[in-house]
Amino acid sequence: MRHILCYKPFRKELFLASSPSKRDRLHQQGLLNPHPERVQSPAFQSGDFFDADDLLQVKYEMLRHARIEGASKAEAAALFGMSRPTFYQAEAAFASEGLPGLVPKRRGPKGAHKLGPDVMAFIEAHVGKDGPIQARSLAQRIEADLGLRIHPRSIERALGRKKKR
Repeated sequence: MRHILCYKPFRKELFLASSPSKRDRLHQQGLLNPHPERVQSPAFQSGDFFDADDLLQVKYEMLRHARIEGASKAEAAALFGMSRPTFYQAEAAFASEGLPGLVPKRRGPKGAHKLGPDVMAFIEAHVGKDGPIQARSLAQRIEADLGLRIHPRSIERALGRKKKR
């Protein structure tokens, strides 16, 4: 029996885990300001403490500028590179939730909104009595019987979530 061995030079940079930059961490957390160049506030221009890339910090300072320093809402929004509707949304979120309210929320539906308890009961009843069933034919049955159009992949995901429990 023969063995062929190939040796490759050791590259130290592949094994050292570099810590992600602040900008990378902000992006991962959904807090990266998409337009830091629009922030015109002098405090953010120096770059010492304030960071225009940090969306949470920009929104907070925008609200503080209007409330404490007496600027109008339109002026504060423009100075911090935001729209007036964004200012009002941030103001309402901060009033109701505090600082966590300024963190952007995930957009779109938060779950399988069409697959309520009644539809899941329908799916479970048909999966149990007919043996293995394809999601495509199950989606057709749901549309015929319940009048709901549900993608077969949504049904597969729902059944997968049910198995995990």
